[in-house]
Amino acid sequence: MAKKLWGTRFGKKTNALTDKFTSSIAFDQRLAKYDILGSIAHAKMLGKQKIIPAKDCQQIVKGLNMILKDVIRGKFKFDPGAEDIHSNIQELLAKKIGEPAHKLHTARSRNDQIALDIKMYLKAEIDDLDEFICQLQKSILKLAKANSKVVIPGYTHLQIAQPVLLSHHLLSYIEGIERDRQRILDAKERIDSMPLGACAFSGTGLPIDREFVRKQLGFKTLTANSIDSVSDRDFILEVLAQLTILAVHLSRIAEDLILWSTKEFNFIDIDFSFCTGSSIMPHKKNPDILELIRGSVGKIHGDLSSVMILMKGLPSSYNRDLQMDKPPLFDAVDTVKDILEIFVALFQNIVIEKEAIAAKVQDESLFSVDIVEYLIKKGISYRKAHDIVGRMVRDCLDKGKNISSLSNGNLKKYSDKLNPDIRGVLNAWASVSRKSSIGSTNPKLVAKQLDKWGKKLQ
Repeated sequence: MAKKLWGTRFGKKTNALTDKFTSSIAFDQRLAKYDILGSIAHAKMLGKQKIIPAKDCQQIVKGLNMILKDVIRGKFKFDPGAEDIHSNIQELLAKKIGEPAHKLHTARSRNDQIALDIKMYLKAEIDDLDEFICQLQKSILKLAKANSKVVIPGYTHLQIAQPVLLSHHLLSYIEGIERDRQRILDAKERIDSMPLGACAFSGTGLPIDREFVRKQLGFKTLTANSIDSVSDRDFILEVLAQLTILAVHLSRIAEDLILWSTKEFNFIDIDFSFCTGSSIMPHKKNPDILELIRGSVGKIHGDLSSVMILMKGLPSSYNRDLQMDKPPLFDAVDTVKDILEIFVALFQNIVIEKEAIAAKVQDESLFSVDIVEYLIKKGISYRKAHDIVGRMVRDCLDKGKNISSLSNGNLKKYSDKLNPDIRGVLNAWASVSRKSSIGSTNPKLVAKQLDKWGKKLQ
């Protein structure tokens, strides 16, 4: 059992059950790198300010760098008996350099130390998440560009609606994910304030130089209030909220791909390497990876709820409850990164079933709005045009008869504005090409968006 940093005041040992229940080394060990980097900057500041002797400062920094090398190489052996990562590193440093190690904790507390560690961790993880998101956007964009001429039936309420370009639909994923990316990067701005020097919660009377530590660790600003520095985890809540929104988008993408891969839709074929089979039905090819992604999103929502509920009843300043903010944070970050990585590879291996899609866009119910707009351009009001086309759908499509099969005379029965050229409207490519509003599924407009995203993602 590692020596507790606070143990001298206690006249008896803590119960083994207490030690087991309060220990956080099982999960906060992943913060070791940031804990050491923060300690190096802190030690250098203590030496510069002559709070500790220069010689002791040099030994501390040397010892910490030795430990850091082991952490980076994966050779650091964590002590399962340590109370937390701070105690573990402090104890190991004392074994390496002796008495000078006990001067490292001067003018700081584990309260400001852990706040620093989490912020440094999150800054690094947000950079990684940003890269993963960009890679996913590139993977989706590549599929969109390769299938820029494919028109699919669009759906609302899971009912067939209007034709849209497949590339237009895929670009909608990129747009939503980009907002997620910007939200996460925006959260980083509020994380980028350095809390070390707040100590337990009231600061210190020793002549520390927080600005020096800030520069050493690459933070943009200093936290302005020592109580706020150690007691709030709104920056964790913000990241978890942004990850939750991103996860919702990823879940909806997964659901689209699950539907599209069914025999009923048959828009895409998902590579066997991202599917599983059935132990009883030999014919099955199940999109289990996508289903597990969809299911994992609930866990991310739970992570946000966990920390939100943890925070809601805490009085100001530091409380030990805050130890429990890390497992849900780590879980959410890990899960989202795993999902993004899978999606990048999965999109690279999707095959578009062009022939099956082409057959589906022959459904003339897809063009009801096109006929309405045809009539509007002929001077008929929207309400009357809607009624005319509604009767055509009722009399023809609902009875399995195509509108294009109506004779010229029968067309006139619905409206004298309906001419033979209406048959040219009943075409998927013509339908998407007629769209002209900014942001629509028009091929020329979509091509510009593909080009824009190609340049942006470079």
